[in-house]
Amino acid sequence: MKLRTIQKTYEEVLDIPKKKHQKPLKPNLFFRTLMKTVSYPDLWLTRFSCRKIGMEKLGKKEPALFLMNHSSFIDLEIAASVLYPRPFNIVCTSDGFVGKHWLMRQIGCIPTHKFAADLQLVRDMSYAVRTLHSSVLMFPEAGYSLDGTTTALPETLGGFVKLLGVPVVMIRTYGAFSRNPLYNNLKRRKVSVSADMEYMLSEEDVKTKSAKELNEILKNAFALDYWRWQQENHVEINEPFRAEGMNRMLYKCAHCGKEGSMTAKDTAIRCDACGVIHTLTEEGFLRCENKKPRFTHIPDWFAWEREEVKKEILDGSYHLEVPVDICMMVDDYHVYSVGEGVLTHNTDGFHLVGCDGKLDYKQSPVASYSVNSDFYWYEIGDIICIGDSKTLYYCFPKTEQDVVAKTRLAAEELYKIKKNK
Repeated sequence: MKLRTIQKTYEEVLDIPKKKHQKPLKPNLFFRTLMKTVSYPDLWLTRFSCRKIGMEKLGKKEPALFLMNHSSFIDLEIAASVLYPRPFNIVCTSDGFVGKHWLMRQIGCIPTHKFAADLQLVRDMSYAVRTLHSSVLMFPEAGYSLDGTTTALPETLGGFVKLLGVPVVMIRTYGAFSRNPLYNNLKRRKVSVSADMEYMLSEEDVKTKSAKELNEILKNAFALDYWRWQQENHVEINEPFRAEGMNRMLYKCAHCGKEGSMTAKDTAIRCDACGVIHTLTEEGFLRCENKKPRFTHIPDWFAWEREEVKKEILDGSYHLEVPVDICMMVDDYHVYSVGEGVLTHNTDGFHLVGCDGKLDYKQSPVASYSVNSDFYWYEIGDIICIGDSKTLYYCFPKTEQDVVAKTRLAAEELYKIKKNK
């Protein structure tokens, strides 16, 4: 899925009138049926099946909060199928509205900026369940998983669930990440997809449990390792391109420790500095071809990279400074390309300067628990996106080194360190 972008000067973008807030719409039966219909071909190709657990406890017309893990675009198609004909509003990233505002509103989407404080979102979701008597579908992980495991959840999630005050249902998918992972430029593989839809918390549970208890329940519900699932279920992926792009997440050699030297092609990932080669097997293991292996499980390697970033932060050596192309989003019509700049990230947070010195934006390390770092964003390129509820700055690194995954890890670790202090 591509996105509409146009060029404007930074000053022209600043002069664009701010969009007025619109309350969510309850999707009518036509658009609910349309979503289910257009989702059918993908679900048929993946032999999709859904197991429903305890769903008899939820009334047919009772609004609920549906929480779903997030790993690929098929997630929305799954939701459109398993929730039909129940009316539901969808919490959607605001860039999804660009160029298709009317349609997104008709199918019930509620826009929000990823990883930015948004009190209006809380009001919109409350309006949906209390006034529209519609359920709400939310992907609390916000971004796709980079390494095939659970991404960070907002620590405010439990409190928000209490505030909404409706039953909570969990939709957990299997095979969606394996079918077209983000690192692989969303190339599709022949993988079956399934889901569990489980009634998790009643309205009484939500009222009586503390926000801390709810957070723990939700954290456990979202704990998932897609690679382990593939291995334990002996799901074979034999496409010859299955390792391409893996250097985006495994950006640091586990043997020599060098960054920016990893390259991935076909079924193998290689360090060009020390020559170590790993093959990604058909069942999702890493097989080291020419040295004693350090990691055979991809999430273990990614977790080690997180610890290495944390060490850099604690000893004061962590520093990112990279030239970037800059796009801005201030409305639902376009993403505006405004020029070039430099993005810096260190223990003081993010600092973006550009557009011949006219743009100067700083973001504190505690502004958000994570950052919108994505691979192959709308088929344009890898991005690091920062900003607030008014303006988003999409930064496309102009470097051959893979910095996007490390930046997300650093932002998450910095947030935890600063919050603990």
